[in-house]
Amino acid sequence: MEDNLIEKYQTHKEDTGSTTVQVALLTEKINQLTEHLKEHRKDFDSRVGLLKMVGKRRRLLDYLSKSDQSAYEKLVADLGLRK
Repeated sequence: MEDNLIEKYQTHKEDTGSTTVQVALLTEKINQLTEHLKEHRKDFDSRVGLLKMVGKRRRLLDYLSKSDQSAYEKLVADLGLRK
């Protein structure tokens, strides 16, 4: 699953750490953890981790919107994120 995301969002063959790839991977992890927390409502440690991931994704998206607005808009639309 992660390999597919990396291949889809990478800018060149060796790219595994660009902003778009990081945001896509974080989004996938956030979605998985959200599903976990729906079943395990009292798992507060995972909830803290989720909030940290959401904050990191937000910072990466802010950076991307400042540096490359068109890539930001495309990524937000493709991942189905709210602006």
